[in-house]
Parts: sequence; structure tokens; C-alpha cells
Amino acid sequence: MSNDQATIESLKALISDLSARIDTLENELHHHHPADEVAEEVVLAISAACAAYLGKRAVVKKVRVRRGNNWAAQARSDIHRSHAAFGTR
Repeated sequence: MSNDQATIESLKALISDLSARIDTLENELHHHHPADEVAEEVVLAISAACAAYLGKRAVVKKVRVRRGNNWAAQARSDIHRSHAAFGTR
């Protein structure tokens, strides 16, 4: 019975240690990459890309951080529609 108790106590200590490490990593992540803030370098790169594409200086009014795969899903949908058969035989 004492062996089981020692195993349980060591697992509890390990879980506590891992939880503390996860909290530290999450705090560092939020410090370096705030959730709603885009880095100035990213905004400058987007502005330069818009200016190169349009051939003139463009004003970037808003940049939002988007998470998820909506962009990829939309691209796949467009590809499927472009290859769809328009007639029946």
C-alpha cells in the first residue's frame, strides 16, 4: 500500500511541476505575443506588399490577427468549385 501511496505522491508532484511550467510558458507567450496586437514589423511588411502590388503608396487602416483555418477552407472550396463539371452527359 505504501508503494501505491508513494507513486500517487510522485505523480501529484510531477503534475504540480508541469502545471507551473505551463503557466510560465503561457505568461512568456503572452508577453512576447499579445493576443490583440500585431507587431509593427508585420504592419510594415503588409504595407510594403500592398504598395508593391498596387504600384503606389497604400494606407493600411486595420490589421487583425486571425486564428483558424477559414482562409485554407475558403481556398479549398474555390478550387473544388473551379473544377466542378458544369454540364451533365
